[in-house]
Amino acid sequence: MILTYMMFHVHIYQVFTYMKVKPRMIAAISLQLYQSTQYIVGMSDLASNSLIKIARENGAEELGQPLDLGARVRELRKARHWTLEQAATQAGLARSTLSKIENGQMSPTYEALKKLAIGLEITVPQLFTPPTKGQVNGRMSITREGEATRQITTTYEHDLLAETLTQKKMLPYRAQIRARSIDEFDGWVRHDGEEFLYVLTGTIQLFTEFYEPVALRRGESAYYDAAMGHNVISTSAEDAQILWVTSLV
Repeated sequence: MILTYMMFHVHIYQVFTYMKVKPRMIAAISLQLYQSTQYIVGMSDLASNSLIKIARENGAEELGQPLDLGARVRELRKARHWTLEQAATQAGLARSTLSKIENGQMSPTYEALKKLAIGLEITVPQLFTPPTKGQVNGRMSITREGEATRQITTTYEHDLLAETLTQKKMLPYRAQIRARSIDEFDGWVRHDGEEFLYVLTGTIQLFTEFYEPVALRRGESAYYDAAMGHNVISTSAEDAQILWVTSLV
């Protein structure tokens, strides 16, 4: 069913009252949230995507822990490496006002919330949205010299890096470019995702499906859509070496 604004407002009123937001602000905030999110949900899925609700396996719901707005604002500011002065200037607020908001010493008006959102380059609802992950996994992988698994083709030699990590978001590998001519390839290489290459030694020429060939030397790099056909050849006397990083999608 379509959740009407009145029903939505009642739901938001309960949530924000639980979060100790002053009543005079709730109407303005609920209207902003309603317009931003365009809630259209099935009766059995009511608010199932809300990050401030916890859906249990048996279908019952309960309110999550109240969000600390001050802590959330401080977190967003520090994520941008801003001082109080910098954030206050960005948002058009007094430093003392922002300090009081962060320390829970005052409840900001809706106008102040809008200024904060604009200054932080987010929407008002995002001020009340906790991070999607509450913990740091701390994964790390070290690949020592000579430990990488090598894969050899007629055109490249690939040394696969960080192999001990599963379910990676990126695939890093070092490549020795053996090919000297585009004619050595059996058509374009293309795959899903995006790709970054950085020239470690020698010089190369990057061929792509939609652009003119680009010459790159040590210390230079390229970032491109990997679904676009691409190939790389060495143009130096010795085989060039590059670092390749491919996104996994």
